[in-house]
Amino acid sequence: MCDNDTTNIPLEVDENNSEGSFESIHKPASGNCWGKGIIADFKKTVGTYWKAEMTNPNQKTAAVSFFLFFACIAPAITFGAIYAKATHNYIGAVEMILATAWCGIFYAIFGGQPMMINGGTGPVLAFTEVLYKLSISLDVPFLTFNAWIGMWVAFYMLLAAFFDLNKVIVYATRFTDEIFSFLIATIFIINALANPFAPIGVFYYFRKDHTSHDPYEEQPGYSYMATALLSLILCLGTVQLSFLLRKFKFSPFFPNQTIRNVITDFAVVASIFIMSIIAYVLGSTVPTEKLNVPDRFAPTYACCTSACTTNWPEECPDLSAPDGYRSWVVDMSDLNGKTWVPFMAAGPAVLAFVLVFLDDGITWHLINHPAHKLTHGDAYNYDTIIIGIMVAVNSILGLPWLVAATVRSLNHVHAMAEKDQSGKILSVQETRLTHLGIHVLCLIAIFALDVLKLIPVPVLYGVFLFMGLVSLGTNQFWGRILMFVMQRSKYPIEPYTKYVEPLRMHIFTILQLSLFGLLYAVKSIKSISIAFPIVIAACIPIRLYILPRIFTLEELVMLDSDDGTIKRYLEYKRKGEAQAQKLIDAEVEKDAPNNDDVEKQDPDAIPPGRKYKRQKSTSCPVDMFSTHVAPDITSYHPRFELRGSALELRSSSMAGDLADTFTTHHDCDTEDIDVAEAEDKLAPLPSSPKAGTRQRPRRTKTMSCPTPHMLFEEANRQMASNYFFG
Repeated sequence: MCDNDTTNIPLEVDENNSEGSFESIHKPASGNCWGKGIIADFKKTVGTYWKAEMTNPNQKTAAVSFFLFFACIAPAITFGAIYAKATHNYIGAVEMILATAWCGIFYAIFGGQPMMINGGTGPVLAFTEVLYKLSISLDVPFLTFNAWIGMWVAFYMLLAAFFDLNKVIVYATRFTDEIFSFLIATIFIINALANPFAPIGVFYYFRKDHTSHDPYEEQPGYSYMATALLSLILCLGTVQLSFLLRKFKFSPFFPNQTIRNVITDFAVVASIFIMSIIAYVLGSTVPTEKLNVPDRFAPTYACCTSACTTNWPEECPDLSAPDGYRSWVVDMSDLNGKTWVPFMAAGPAVLAFVLVFLDDGITWHLINHPAHKLTHGDAYNYDTIIIGIMVAVNSILGLPWLVAATVRSLNHVHAMAEKDQSGKILSVQETRLTHLGIHVLCLIAIFALDVLKLIPVPVLYGVFLFMGLVSLGTNQFWGRILMFVMQRSKYPIEPYTKYVEPLRMHIFTILQLSLFGLLYAVKSIKSISIAFPIVIAACIPIRLYILPRIFTLEELVMLDSDDGTIKRYLEYKRKGEAQAQKLIDAEVEKDAPNNDDVEKQDPDAIPPGRKYKRQKSTSCPVDMFSTHVAPDITSYHPRFELRGSALELRSSSMAGDLADTFTTHHDCDTEDIDVAEAEDKLAPLPSSPKAGTRQRPRRTKTMSCPTPHMLFEEANRQMASNYFFG
């Protein structure tokens, strides 16, 4: 399970040029077992960059803090309301806001990866609902049962960090990351528009029986269609205005770049305020849904009696006020006489651990993707300990478990990034101040709950939709889905379009779509939603052991690797091809006969299937026109003869009139030619072809300009004969 080799080799490249020797899967660092990984993570993150990350405030940190405050507080309230229904008010909106606030502040100070945002997620909510039903069937108080399972989850997290189980996450490639990221982004988009499994989304306002219309039904002149239309405008307007304001950074408007940067940084916050003002102005005539915020800061579970075994007002409607509220600290010994429950809880805790572990690990993996250009390092093992501590504390206090919120974390990275005009990340400001600011605002909101009621829910739906679209736009999986309806010649120029056949690329995308559909179905069907973490975990072995049987190494590198791996593979392939070409050239040179063997070859003696190699002669011997010209050049070459001041070109292979036809005489100025000197320098040309070689009829060749004055003499002759003008 653990080894002593501390070498981290991200890619293995064998120089023997075997395609299968290139390892496209990143190898995890070894030697991190027995707690060494925890210490190493702490040293390279908190121990190195903590001070720098706590002392780098600017306008971007302020803008992102407010933007993500709304992005965190809204789902906290929404998830809290759903938790209340799923757990019979044992966990509600107040508990969710409190957990979000304290966990965020704790992680901002002590966590290893400050770009990660904690929060409630759908899979954890579904698992909590399953636990509530299981506690009812076991006749055990829910909060006690939930607390014991949480303690086991924290223990498993400690073991995972101690034995470096996080190295499994390193094997999660783009294939798994994209499916999980696409799932979470899709959940945000669907919940903002219309969830098919719950009455959540802006389009549900067009249904007359939607619960949001109930408070206004008795209001004179109320029209649910007008409310629905305004809600849709507020939602889409928030999205459109956010995208529009974000583009001002690269626009020519406003006097200077500082103003444009401020508008870009505060784009989402400004959109929320503008749309909220519009809703407030029109609210007297067309009301919209507001956040259902608790009236006071207290546990959601109100008690009918001092024993607090029944819930007010559902189980005691005759009481005008509750007798009190449940305690903030869960009684771990309240087992209803079933002392075996703490040990039995270890079983369900395994599934909960897998869910929390993979949710956190895959989100950390996505955050630390090379394309984000983060430089402060990762802290998988150390952060696993931090998450385990938060799960244990929340279980004791009766608060929901929080995990890494994928969409909010990725939006945090992109909000803190400096990008070029094409949207490519150039650098990211890695800071703890935004994380701290977001959750300090959440803590303040607990004591200002009435202010939150002023924010229209359709505007928050717009924020969710914006976050989902931003996360979706950076997902390569989504880009390949769009290619199903694209013209092939219009595909974007990417490695997977340049080096992979379109059909093979589409097959890879279909496999990802199938797993995504399975994940979404399992998550949405409550009876089997507890198996959600198992399906996520299954994506890793599918990529490691099944896909290599379907796709070639090159296809997997182009479709499922980061830019750095692709560059290394192309370099590796180029070197391999060069080495293979050298081997081929050496083999050909070894088999090729020398010139003497070529001369002695008999065409009839050549074995069948092998070509006869003829000798090639130089068409123009070196220094033919720059060296000595013999008085009678025909003794060396059958084509030329120099007579006094005239150069006669003739073919020795032709006779009679044909020879006369190709014989030309030109009066040349030989004043600058020293024939005697030329005779001393001219090297004799071969007198005849080598014996034994195949003869070919020679063509007559003419010299383009035998003497330096020929061009001018020819021009004068043509002008004298009026050649061009008849």
